[in-house]
Amino acid sequence: MNTRLTPRDLPAADAGPLPRRYAGVRARTLELAAPLSEEDCCVQSMPDASPVKWHLAHSTWFFETFVLEQFEPGFRAFHADFRVLFNSYYNGVGDRHPRPQRGMLSRPSLATVHDYRQDVDRRMGSLFESYGRDKALQALVTLGLNHEQQHQELILTDCKHLLSLNPLKPVYRDGESGAPSGVAVPEWTAFAGGVVAIGAGNGDGGFCFDNELPRHNEYLQPYSLASRLVTNGEYLQFLDDGGYRDPRLWLSEGWDWIRAIACPIYWMKDQTGWKEFTLAGMRTLDLNLPVAHVSYFEADAYARWAGARLPTEAEWEHAACGCAAAGNFADSGQFHPRAARGTGLQQMFGDVWEWTSSSYAPYPGYHPVEGAIGEYNGKFMVNQYVLRGGSCATPSDHIRPTYRNFFPASARWQFSGIRLARDAAGTGLNARV
Repeated sequence: MNTRLTPRDLPAADAGPLPRRYAGVRARTLELAAPLSEEDCCVQSMPDASPVKWHLAHSTWFFETFVLEQFEPGFRAFHADFRVLFNSYYNGVGDRHPRPQRGMLSRPSLATVHDYRQDVDRRMGSLFESYGRDKALQALVTLGLNHEQQHQELILTDCKHLLSLNPLKPVYRDGESGAPSGVAVPEWTAFAGGVVAIGAGNGDGGFCFDNELPRHNEYLQPYSLASRLVTNGEYLQFLDDGGYRDPRLWLSEGWDWIRAIACPIYWMKDQTGWKEFTLAGMRTLDLNLPVAHVSYFEADAYARWAGARLPTEAEWEHAACGCAAAGNFADSGQFHPRAARGTGLQQMFGDVWEWTSSSYAPYPGYHPVEGAIGEYNGKFMVNQYVLRGGSCATPSDHIRPTYRNFFPASARWQFSGIRLARDAAGTGLNARV
C-alpha cells in the first residue's frame, strides 16, 4: 500500500506491550509468505509490484536503518550492500536499486533474507531490554510496525497479481466457496453536512501517519452515500450496457487508457460464463460480492453510468466516524470481499479500499518533518487519488476513519472498489443499480 509514514507526533507505547507487538507483526509477515515457494518469492510481476523476498528484506531494512543504526551501541550492518538493495525511495539514506529491477535480485537468496530478519529481530530484542522506555525508540518502532503491516498487504496484492499471470492459476490459500451469497438491497444514507472536523488530532491517543494531520475544518454540502459497496452483478450490468465502449462516461485520460481494457483485471470469461481469479484460485464470479480491483477511471465511469458520483474523502470520513471500524479484514484469512448483510451503512471498513474523488494533497497546515523519514509523504502528493476504509488484505488493527491510502488513477491490482455518493438534491438510486 502507498500511504507514507513519519514519526511526527506519534504517541509512544509502553515498553512492555511494544516488544510483544513487534514479535507478533514480524511473525505475521512470515506467515503470509509461508504458502509460497522460493520461486514465488523471487519473481516481480510488474514494475509497480515487488517480489515477496524484497518485502521481507525491506521491512527488515527499515528497523536496521532507522532504529538499530541510531540506537544500537557499536552498530554494524548485517550486510553493507543491503543498504542500497532494499532501500525503497529514501534519497536521504543513499543510493537505491531501481524499483523495476527488484525481480533481478536472485542474490541474496531467500534463506539469506530470512537470516537477515532473524539477525535484526535478535538485535531488536536486545535493544528493547536496554532502551525500551526511550520515547524516540518507541515512536520509531511503532512507525516501523505500521510500515511492515503495509507490506503485509502488499505481499498479498503483489502475490495475487503474480499468480494470476501463471497459466496454472495456482492457489495461494484455500478460501470460502460454495453457493452464491445473498446481498443487502442498496439504500441511500443521508448526511446533513455543514462544518466538520477532518483528520487525526494530536491528542487522539493513537497512532497516525503524518498525512492524516493536522485536524482541520471542512464545509460539506448535504450529501448521501450508498449503504453498501457496488457488487460484481451491478458492475456486470455496466459492462454489458457497453460501459467500456461509451466515451461519454470516461475522463479523457481514462478513455485513452481503457482502449486495451475490457473488464476488471481478474475477470475472465469462458464458455461457461464469467470467472474471477482469487487468492483461492479461479472461481465462478459471485454477482453479490463487491466488485474489486477497479481503477479510479473505472470507478468514476461506473458512477457516471449509475447517475451518481464518487464521494469526496471528507464526506467518506465524516460518514465513517459514525461507524465501528470493523469488517472483513485480513485477519479472517479469506483475503476476498464478502457480501453486505442487513440494513444501514455497511462495509465502510474492510472488503475493498473505496475510491474517492479527492486528489491526494496536503491538509491545510501540513509540514513534512526533517530527515530521510520525512520523505515518506509529502513528495508523493501529486497525480494520485485517495482511497479509504481498508480491504480484506488489511490487518484490522491497521485502519481507522482518518487513514488515507492513495494510488494513481490507473492502479487496479490493489483491492479497490466503489461506493456511490450523490448530492442531497439528487434522485434515488439509478434503476440499473
